[in-house]
Amino acid sequence: MNPYARPQAYRESSVLTASPEQLVVMLYDGALRFLRQSEAAFGEEAYTHGGERMARAEAIIDELLATLDMGVGELAERLQAIYVFCKRQLIDARLERDATKIRTVIRLLDDLRDAWAQLAAGGGSQGPSMPPLVA
Repeated sequence: MNPYARPQAYRESSVLTASPEQLVVMLYDGALRFLRQSEAAFGEEAYTHGGERMARAEAIIDELLATLDMGVGELAERLQAIYVFCKRQLIDARLERDATKIRTVIRLLDDLRDAWAQLAAGGGSQGPSMPPLVA
């Protein structure tokens, strides 16, 4: 038996059984992991590796953008604006080789991740004032 198959099976199981809110938290966790790796690589002037890690984070941000339910109104519009801002910051970080711009995105996504984690744990309202934001 492949010893590496078990963690993969656990990960797949957790994704398949997660609520939409928990899936969003997982996406944030992945993006933050890649962004921290990118920031560290930029700090070591390993820009190619940092750019690769950043591209993975950008793909996750693209997924967050694509799954927003824009029919729910202002909150989804604000999240969309934040995600677009994050993408712009990452483009600038890559062009300018500036780790501080990556750090800005990390702070924003970390705050959003905490809010979604609270929602996923049942700490938020999912009623009329807080409609589902993911399609």
